[in-house]
Amino acid sequence: MTIQETLKPGITIRDKADFEVLFKASYTSLCAYANTFLRDIAASEDVVQEVMFKVWTSRDNLVVTSSLQSYLFRAVRNSCLNVLKHLDIRDQYKDRKGTFGADLHSGEQDTVVFSELQMNIRSAIDLLPTERKKIFILSRYEGLSYQQIAEKLEISIKTVENQMGKALQFLRKELAEYLPLLLLLFDIFNEN
Repeated sequence: MTIQETLKPGITIRDKADFEVLFKASYTSLCAYANTFLRDIAASEDVVQEVMFKVWTSRDNLVVTSSLQSYLFRAVRNSCLNVLKHLDIRDQYKDRKGTFGADLHSGEQDTVVFSELQMNIRSAIDLLPTERKKIFILSRYEGLSYQQIAEKLEISIKTVENQMGKALQFLRKELAEYLPLLLLLFDIFNEN
């Protein structure tokens, strides 16, 4: 299959050779397009590789009514917008966390309550099974995505999702007595 045939509407990716033609024909222009949104070459390459991976893994069910090239550019644009939204949310969280931390530490009593809460959270995390604890820490404290955790630990994303769900369920149960305090803290956090 030629590059022009691969990019026509209604074309399906039948095998690895078709996908390689598509990948080689599209990769550079998709990365350049992604970089117009993200202004980060490495992040742009990650987005394009993720889109291409999704195309490959869903090739049997993929239905493209427009040209495949249009589909790829739209998928890359949408992924870039999701990345930008995630970065914006993360920045807002960091800003609020800084404001919240400053407010919380302003009084001695708040400091004691916050320290006790942190200690209980750490204790509850320590009760998690080793692998679940590792996944939780990589996600919540190191800020890795489920995909990054799966790659780092050489496990499936589904395993990461399942383990995180179980960890959060366990922590909710273990920290139930602190729920009113956590809700109050989140309420204060959301006001900022």
